[in-house]
Amino acid sequence: MITIVDYKSGNLKSISNGFRKIGEDFQITDDVEMIGDATHLVLPGVGAFGSAMENLEDFRKVITEHVNDDKPFLGICLGQQVLLSKSDESPDVKGLDLFAGHCRHLPKTVKVPHMGWNRLDIIRDSPILADIGSEYFYFVHSYHTVPDDGGIIAGTCDYGVEIAAVLSRNNLFSTQFHPEKSGKAGLKVLKNFISVKE
Repeated sequence: MITIVDYKSGNLKSISNGFRKIGEDFQITDDVEMIGDATHLVLPGVGAFGSAMENLEDFRKVITEHVNDDKPFLGICLGQQVLLSKSDESPDVKGLDLFAGHCRHLPKTVKVPHMGWNRLDIIRDSPILADIGSEYFYFVHSYHTVPDDGGIIAGTCDYGVEIAAVLSRNNLFSTQFHPEKSGKAGLKVLKNFISVKE
């Protein structure tokens, strides 16, 4: 079952509409046991890193177990940022640390937040980017992820600074953009994610 984690920091209506549009059944839950039984786990996210991590504390173990079991996992927007070790936004708060790295504030040389459509540059293969070219995706964020291992970056976009738009390692995936708000290309990302098997 596709399971969306309800941790009070995600745009549940938006991501739900995305899965409805591609005709997929899903559940939204904050029940740890149900999350543990998920085949595909989705972590949406809006808001601040610190409050998100506070809300995620009860789910840290089950999310880590899901990823360690190599079950498909997708983090979206803030749901990508919390996968890293830490963030400039809340320097004393530990992230999920599933990707080693740091979330940095966008530089003062660009307009913050980065809001709107931007073209994705695919720099290496990832299952969630299958059959996707240089499409445009919808972004809304003030921080961006800088992983220690650049080899996990599957897609970038240019916003005066290079943004890690897609992170991918085994069955652990994340996007800085909102696929559910990104038209046909975004829905294709969701379809690709659902097609990933354990």
